[in-house]
Amino acid sequence: MRLKYSLFIALLFAVLLVLAACTGDGGQKGEDTAENEDPAAEGDEGTEAEGAEGDQVLIFARGGDSESLDPASTTDGESSRITKQIYESLLEFDKDSFEIMPGLAHDWEVADDGLSYTFYLEEGVTFHDGTDFNAEAVKINFERWADPEHAYAFADDGYVYSMYGTMFGGFKGDENHVIEEINVVNDHEIEFILSQPLGFFLQNMAMTYFPITSPAALEEYGAAINENPVGTGPFKFVSWSKDDSIVLDKFEDYRKDGLPKLDRVVFEVIPDNAARLIALRSGEIDIMDGLNPDDAASVEAEEGLELYEREENNIGYVGFNVQKEPFDNKDLRHAVSHAIDKEAIANALYAGYATPASVPLPPSYMGYNDEVESLEYDPEKASELLAEAGYEEGLEIELWTMPVARPYMPDPETVSEIIQNNLEQIGITVTIVREEWAPYLEKTMNGDHQMYMLGWSGTNGDPDYFLSSLLHGDNVGSSNREFYANDEVDGLLNQAKLSIDQDERASFYQQAQEIIADDAPMVPLVHSRPVLATTNAVENYVPHPSTSESLAEVELVD
Repeated sequence: MRLKYSLFIALLFAVLLVLAACTGDGGQKGEDTAENEDPAAEGDEGTEAEGAEGDQVLIFARGGDSESLDPASTTDGESSRITKQIYESLLEFDKDSFEIMPGLAHDWEVADDGLSYTFYLEEGVTFHDGTDFNAEAVKINFERWADPEHAYAFADDGYVYSMYGTMFGGFKGDENHVIEEINVVNDHEIEFILSQPLGFFLQNMAMTYFPITSPAALEEYGAAINENPVGTGPFKFVSWSKDDSIVLDKFEDYRKDGLPKLDRVVFEVIPDNAARLIALRSGEIDIMDGLNPDDAASVEAEEGLELYEREENNIGYVGFNVQKEPFDNKDLRHAVSHAIDKEAIANALYAGYATPASVPLPPSYMGYNDEVESLEYDPEKASELLAEAGYEEGLEIELWTMPVARPYMPDPETVSEIIQNNLEQIGITVTIVREEWAPYLEKTMNGDHQMYMLGWSGTNGDPDYFLSSLLHGDNVGSSNREFYANDEVDGLLNQAKLSIDQDERASFYQQAQEIIADDAPMVPLVHSRPVLATTNAVENYVPHPSTSESLAEVELVD
């Protein structure tokens, strides 16, 4: 029987105190801002691993909790990691790439003009609540995301379903909204009519943001669907103890024979990377994400553990609120950009698993502009620009830092301290602001920050997901936390969306990156190749570049 995690962490803390007393180092190594969060907060009974029927119980430890389990209502990767297990989309990505595969639709047809898409749906599929999956369910879900006035549009505080707006050109009634109508041909055939072409429409249909929720569950739970998800996926929702664990059980009537192989999956929150690794080594957990890159070599060499590496598919960055003083001043943004030593950050914290970034788009993506002149580390130039910006005597600013490790930034606390020291060298005094994860996301979305740290991982393999999501003016106050709006950039991104000529799309994205680099709404820090680890009892685990992989084929062996 596995120890309850709270007991384990208490014992661990006692051991660390003894070691600190012996070494005299204060026990500081490996600590981050999440140390004051209690990862074993009191939760509901019945969430322990031993509560599952059967012996295939997998514990997946992660750095932070989910934000919402209504998939389109959030851009949070920790939410998508869970909803990927519960829900399914019309299409899927292949196990280790963004190649499009059948999902709830077994086949599809695209009109020559790119304005009509017909999907042929799997038959005999049921939701976890026993109701039938059909074309009407698909239509209801897409309509609720598109229409803020829809009876089932439950996203809070005007956030609406922002990722839908990003990926489909807006919402119902908007000029650039591409889905003109949805026609139910019969129970297992559905047609989407577009008002204009969309170069990545099929990729969108495979994203974790747009899976199909049971209409009966939408009716039953209303806005509480974000804590009571009901899909057709391999696992069904059991419970959620906030900041502690989410429990999923095998869906016995899953549409794919022999799957899932696991009886239960428990997603456990352990904020500190080092603590997760200790839990993995002790057998308390089976998979951990967010392995410190410095620990990768020892894990790879250690008997009983397996090391995994995701593809370079992200950006870790520092963002400015360009509509808020003092960072409404471009010279100041340039000064700060030149003051940050990206190379030092990459070398100190990523152990060779990252490269310094010049633009938000990863180098492997279509349209990546390798000719953009990055604002390289140059303290002298930074000081000159600081004076030109009117701050020759220096200034005081706040830097909001992430409270949890993420794949693109495994040690955000140390990154914030490096940046703090970098800026101190040119006369900028930085106060580091810390919030818990959910408030951090909400407050930066609302623009409470001056300067903040975050990152972005690709989820559909298309450059638009990075550039439009992070920097298009339509997304100000949601995924665009820079509050950056440039009409020329927006125009180029809009043209790229609507083109079905991939070379033309690439050119638009390259032009947009040049303007973005000069405007400097963010400091791209690194593109990383996140590492993670499992025990060797875990089989058939394939980490996906998007960071959200299905666990349907995973099993535990002796």
